[in-house]
Amino acid sequence: MKLYYVYILKCSDNLTYTGITNDLARRLEEHQKGLNKNCFTYKRRPLILIFKQEFNDVEQAIYFEKKIKNWSSKKKFALANGDFDMLQILSECRNATHSDFKPEND
Repeated sequence: MKLYYVYILKCSDNLTYTGITNDLARRLEEHQKGLNKNCFTYKRRPLILIFKQEFNDVEQAIYFEKKIKNWSSKKKFALANGDFDMLQILSECRNATHSDFKPEND
C-alpha cells in the first residue's frame, strides 16, 4: 500500500512550508540540500520537520494539504504542537460581519 505524507517544515526565519510527498525522507533531503534554487525553502535552510500526517489515500492527503497550506503560522505551530485548544481559538472567525457579532433581531 502506498503512503502519502503531508508535512510542515519550520524554516530558519520561522516561516513555515507545507508540502505533500510519497517519500518523506527523500523529500526532506531534497529540501535540506537545496536542490531547487527556486523553492521557497532554498534560502530558508536549515529546516526542521515539525509535523507530518500519514495518509493511505492520495486524494485525502491533497485535500488536507490544501486545507492547511494557507493557514497562519500560528495555526500550523498549534497543529504541530498538538495544541488543539489553541487551534480551535485561532480557527474562530473574528470578522465583524460574522454571525456571532451581529445584533439579535427582537
